[in-house]
Amino acid sequence: MSSREDSIMATVIHQPRVAWDGARAFVQAAGSPQSEGFAARVLSRLGSEMYGHFADTRQRLLTALVETGGDRFAADVEAGKWRVRLEDLLRERPELTDSVLELTGAGFEL
Repeated sequence: MSSREDSIMATVIHQPRVAWDGARAFVQAAGSPQSEGFAARVLSRLGSEMYGHFADTRQRLLTALVETGGDRFAADVEAGKWRVRLEDLLRERPELTDSVLELTGAGFEL
């Protein structure tokens, strides 16, 4: 295969977009009844630190739901935190990109 064909076949991953899409999916999952299953997948693919962050996000979302009755502010703040967290993760460990894509792609359905 020529180098031109190699470059055409290469997939370009835009990490900021992966982080933003991932952030929205993580927050959606944290607020869903399926959060326990998603959390187990986070633990197995991204490790205990991200698992702990996910558990903290779920707790903050549940607390905000009780306190405000469903104000979007808490979810928006959590999405912002996850965007930064995932961008940092992908910058430091780009080999985890496929895991983030798998977690936040079609594999998670509410």
